[in-house]
Amino acid sequence: MDLASNLGGKIEKAQVLSAVDKYEKYHASYGGQEDERKANYSDMVNKYYDLATSFYEFGWGESFHFATRWVGESLRESIKRHEHFLALQLGLTPGQKVLDVGCGIGGPLREISRFSSTSVTGLNNNEYQITRGKALNRKTGVDKTCNFVKADFMKMPFEDNSFDAVYAIEATCHAPDAYGCYKEIYRVLKPGQCFAAYEWCMTDSFDPNNQEHQKIKAEIEIGDGLPDIRLTTKCLEALKQAGFEVIWEKDLASDSPLPWYLPLDKSHFSLSSFRLTAVGRLFTRNMVKALEFVGLAPKGSQRVQDFLEKAAEGLVEGGKREIFTPMYFFLARKPASESN
Repeated sequence: MDLASNLGGKIEKAQVLSAVDKYEKYHASYGGQEDERKANYSDMVNKYYDLATSFYEFGWGESFHFATRWVGESLRESIKRHEHFLALQLGLTPGQKVLDVGCGIGGPLREISRFSSTSVTGLNNNEYQITRGKALNRKTGVDKTCNFVKADFMKMPFEDNSFDAVYAIEATCHAPDAYGCYKEIYRVLKPGQCFAAYEWCMTDSFDPNNQEHQKIKAEIEIGDGLPDIRLTTKCLEALKQAGFEVIWEKDLASDSPLPWYLPLDKSHFSLSSFRLTAVGRLFTRNMVKALEFVGLAPKGSQRVQDFLEKAAEGLVEGGKREIFTPMYFFLARKPASESN
């Protein structure tokens, strides 16, 4: 019932179907153009997360991201380790002021704050996700040390040199321009301090002239609210152009003992992540269909699940063909002085 009551986020229930129509029309599958998605990225991404967040939370938990995974490790354990790894790479120490760019409902924010004893600010432009995040912060007791700011990460409302560290987990892929986003992060980060991220990217194996590759890319874009998916090399170029010194970078998917896309692979079954399996997704699909039919879920809910299913298929295929990664990792430093 929580899934049904929260479907659509802050969108009026009677307007959900119209919002789905508008969202879909941004994408290539419905005749949309990349330039239009980039020009209207804020509206597109906000609609996406209003429509999709309750599905994410129902199926994935509070941390909406993938992770490298060891044999015998549960999905939840791998997600926590993925977050701890990032905190360790940043060298976080107690009392530091940290920024989470594109924080979702704050799952990683809470985990990293507790793990490192830091104060984390979550930046998010979606009102519904911030409302959920604040409630979860209160529930877990981190509301005194962690907070949320509603703003666009292309135009952050912070003073220069405000944070001891900045990170982004599968979030800045929503930016219409990587350089512009990284430049803002550079501005608010203190000199000599680090920025780390997991980026969604197309790999060097992606062939833009291959129609099947383009179909997979388009499925991921519509199912995940993306204006475009950049190549790993483009992210690296944008980082350097923004002024960062790149300490190291790597596609961590290449070393994962278990495939990162395993939770979404219909051939895989797991009781610990049952809702993500083929059987669990079929159950959810029928439940949403029934709830929409009786009026407990707004009209359009089933169509949201349809494009999320399409995204899952694209992600699995993209992973199997090694043309897409959700964990291109980099650690970059802002020089201690502008002359460095």
